[in-house]
Amino acid sequence: MDVAIIEGLISDINSNIESSNFDEIISGENICLSIGWVDGGVHYKDPGEEWLENLESLQNSALEGGITTVIGFPNTHPTVQSKESLSYFKNFSKYNLVQFLNLGAITKNCEGKDFTDMMDLHYSGAVGFSDGKSPIQSSDILLKTLQYLEPLGTLLVNKSEDKYLSMFGQMHEGITSTMLGLKGIPSAAEEIMIMRDLKLLEYSGIKSDKPLLHFSTISTEESVNLIREAKKKGLPVSCDIAAHQLAFTDESLLDFNTDLKVFPPFRSSGDIEALKAGLKDGTIDMIVSDHNPLDAEHKNVEFDIADFGVIGTQTLFSVVNTYSDLDLETIIDKIATNPRKLFGLESLSIESGKMANLTVFQSDTEFEFLEVSIKSASKNSPFKGKVLKGKALAVFNNGNYKILGK
Repeated sequence: MDVAIIEGLISDINSNIESSNFDEIISGENICLSIGWVDGGVHYKDPGEEWLENLESLQNSALEGGITTVIGFPNTHPTVQSKESLSYFKNFSKYNLVQFLNLGAITKNCEGKDFTDMMDLHYSGAVGFSDGKSPIQSSDILLKTLQYLEPLGTLLVNKSEDKYLSMFGQMHEGITSTMLGLKGIPSAAEEIMIMRDLKLLEYSGIKSDKPLLHFSTISTEESVNLIREAKKKGLPVSCDIAAHQLAFTDESLLDFNTDLKVFPPFRSSGDIEALKAGLKDGTIDMIVSDHNPLDAEHKNVEFDIADFGVIGTQTLFSVVNTYSDLDLETIIDKIATNPRKLFGLESLSIESGKMANLTVFQSDTEFEFLEVSIKSASKNSPFKGKVLKGKALAVFNNGNYKILGK
């Protein structure tokens, strides 16, 4: 079909639209059209650490990856815990192609002690709540947060980590970490916290027809099994994985490449197969980039003192399309449809008369991902020099559009 877009609106969908009246024509072989993609797990560096990534460079990175909506964790400086901090992102997004949305902080400064005013944040535009890279260690705070958010119908997003088990860890605990002489991060550090959170959710007695507790960036086979069983019980849970978890194992770290130092760490090949199975059967609802920009000062150092994190908004679709073994419709569910459902965003459709929030892409185009093509202000990608498959060609949103590569 041909799709015509005039002044930000889908004006016509037909088998053959006369092209002479349009400013831009996108045509070619095997071109696909999707509702705009969503990256539901990004670490904002602006405000507070703009030298690593500002909103302008993040927008450029997201656009190159075909993403029209970004949802970020609250660990900025200052923390996203007030109406004013939310308005900073809203004002930037007002006239731009990429919409920046926020998870509000659960506790002040994400310190796990005193609650923020979550109701005020919710009504001011926070699409969910999290302490981001600071997992909730207190069972009491987690339980009270679940009880507080349930009437609001919004998500609690928690990274599952027992910080005492993972303390000083550098990579996945296994044969490879032993060979390299690095302190390992056991799978149990993630799994024990998922067990705890599920038990607290069950104990709360909360019943809901949509998820309330969301596990962010799970990485192990047992984590998938635990969440699968919880869903079978009818518990209101959901989860996501980071796209890069599908591409590497702990054995990839044999040359101490700090661009491969991520949290949670790359696990075993068996864990990757379990993640793929969880994506296919619907246990895993969403795929995110876990985009975390870091400069050479944080990465170009000895492995044990390098920071955890990779960039990924620009390569989100390409990595999933290359490594996941998923069909195209399921990939779009994981990066477009499901994120909108989970975070209560407006549902989109490709229909005449609707506003155009769209991504145009090719799924079979192969390209080498080069450092010079990175749009982020930071370059810490584990995919530099890798051949990836699938690329965005254009994005439409908020009355604007951009043809990529121009």
